[in-house]
This record gives sequence, C-alpha cells and structure tokens, in this order.
Amino acid sequence: MELKTRHLTPEEIDEAAQILREGMVVAFPTETVYGLGANALDPEAVKSIFRAKGRPQDNPLIIHLAIAQQVEGFVQEVPPQALLLMERFWPGPLTLVLKKTEQVPDIVTAGLDTVAVRVPDHPVALELLRLTGFPLAAPSANRSGRPSPTRAEHVLADLGGLIPAVLDGGETGWGLESTVLDCTVTPFRLLRPGGVTLEELRDLVPVLYQAEGDGTGTEAPRSPGMKYQHYAPEAKVYLVTGDGAATKIKELSEPYRKRGEGVGVMTWDERAELYPSLTVLPMGPEGNFAALAHNLFHLLRQADILGLKVLFIEGVSEDNLGLAIMNRLRKAADQREIKM
Repeated sequence: MELKTRHLTPEEIDEAAQILREGMVVAFPTETVYGLGANALDPEAVKSIFRAKGRPQDNPLIIHLAIAQQVEGFVQEVPPQALLLMERFWPGPLTLVLKKTEQVPDIVTAGLDTVAVRVPDHPVALELLRLTGFPLAAPSANRSGRPSPTRAEHVLADLGGLIPAVLDGGETGWGLESTVLDCTVTPFRLLRPGGVTLEELRDLVPVLYQAEGDGTGTEAPRSPGMKYQHYAPEAKVYLVTGDGAATKIKELSEPYRKRGEGVGVMTWDERAELYPSLTVLPMGPEGNFAALAHNLFHLLRQADILGLKVLFIEGVSEDNLGLAIMNRLRKAADQREIKM
C-alpha cells in the first residue's frame, strides 16, 4: 500500500523523531547526501530500510552517532590511530569500520563481525540523533542503484509513497558519500573514497588503497558501495578519459544523434563549446573538484529529467577529491569506461 510521504521542515523535527521512535524510517540530511534512517538497534526497523530502497541485505549499513563517545557501546575497541582520525575528522564525512559488539544487530552489518560508524556534520542530523536518543542506521535515501540524493526533491522522486517522511534540510554540502576506512587491519585500508581524501588520511596514519574490482563477487562487501552498481541514471553512461576524450565522445555520439536519441555530455564549463550538437551538463569551472562533487548526483539525475538516452562523461584527475569522483563515475558507467 502506498504511503503519503510527509515533507517535513526543520521546525517539524520533533515529528521526524517520533516517527523513528515508532520503528519507522525517515529520510534526513547529512553533510554528504540524504540518508534513510531507522533505529540501528531495532532489526525490524532496519528491515524497512531495505524494503524501501530495494537494497540487498548483504550490503552493510553505516551507523550514525550523535557524538564520538557513543562509539564505545558498539565497537570492541578503537585503535589509537583510529582515535586520532576521529579527533581530526568527526563530525565529518569519515566512516570507520571497527570490530562490532553483540549490541549491533546482524542485519546492520550484513552478518559481518565489523560495523561502520560515523558522526555526521550537519545540524539537522545531529539534532535528530539527539532527539531520538538512539543511533541511526542509514544508507543513502534513494532506490538502490540510483544516484544518491542531495536534495529532498531527489528523495521524493525515488521514495515518495514508500517512506513515511523526509526531513528537508536543504541541499547537502559535500554531495558525495563519506570516506570509508577499514581500521581492523594494519595499515588501515581505504574501502570507499569520499569527502576526506586519501592524502588527508595519509597525513595522519598509513593507509592502503586498491580500487575494488567489478563488484560481481559473491562475498559480503566490507563497506557500503563496494559490491553493486550505484549512482546510475536511466541513461546509458560512458566514461571517457584521456587527452583525446572530446574527439572520442563526438565520434561515439554521432550514431545516437543521427537516430534522434537524446545525447548529453558532462564536461567542465570551459570545454562546453567543444560539443555544439550535444546537450551539455556543465560540471563547473575546470579543476574545481569541490563544485563537481557537490553537483555530481544532481547532474546525473538531470540527465533523466532531460530525457537523455546516452550520457558521455569526461573523466577527471584522480588526485585528492578526484579519486572519490571517479569512483562514483565508474560505478555509474557500469564498466563502460574508454581510456584514450
């Protein structure tokens, strides 16, 4: 049965907290993307997240805490180097994977002996956590596989009629999900790049990173965002990297254009004039990775609003925030990457 999804303002946050206390889900803003939250200590409430999203239950969730001290009840220990990262980056877009206690339900961790935890850096999220009095398990508030939501309207487009409410805190800041770091191994291992960059982590502690495979393995992923295709619009996405990207995109787009199919390209503002016959989705000033990260998922959703059948995306440098951006673009392209 379809629900009437309430669109709550920050002034109605008490109502959002009450819905969560009743064992239901609420979409809420964080500094990264909108999350779909439920009481992390209530397995039945957490099941509602998976139902609403159409999310496989072997995909673990992140537990969101109000303050760093709460982590003690949910993890066996915090290594000294992890504590250093918590002190530097919490609240903020960094998720730490640690050995869990029995207090954490298996449905949250996909049956793993580890749990992913973070403290979000958003006043609405922190107030909601304070009001409920319990941690929230929360993946991104979209249908599984779709671009993550950075605005309440994105949540409503995907989950309207499927969840009780979305708490509107405006457009999110970072626009990309949090960095996920496995702190159960030495050196720590970066599982998902995000708002806290690999370079920033390595300034404090040793960190290993190896880009994950194609996500077709049968084992449970150690982190959200590792196993399944993510971030994909309805349009077929091609990621083109290298100095000859523009020439290749024009060549590949021509057959689609001649058939009258909508073809778009995501490129830096300064390069838009290279594509006079294509629908251009501008990524921002060239080299401004923060602006691109902020707008990335909105641009992918715009491709569908514009009715595009094919979307070509120019790849970017993988330094700093570019690593997280390219991670998301590769998943949106679902292995359709062309290197020039």
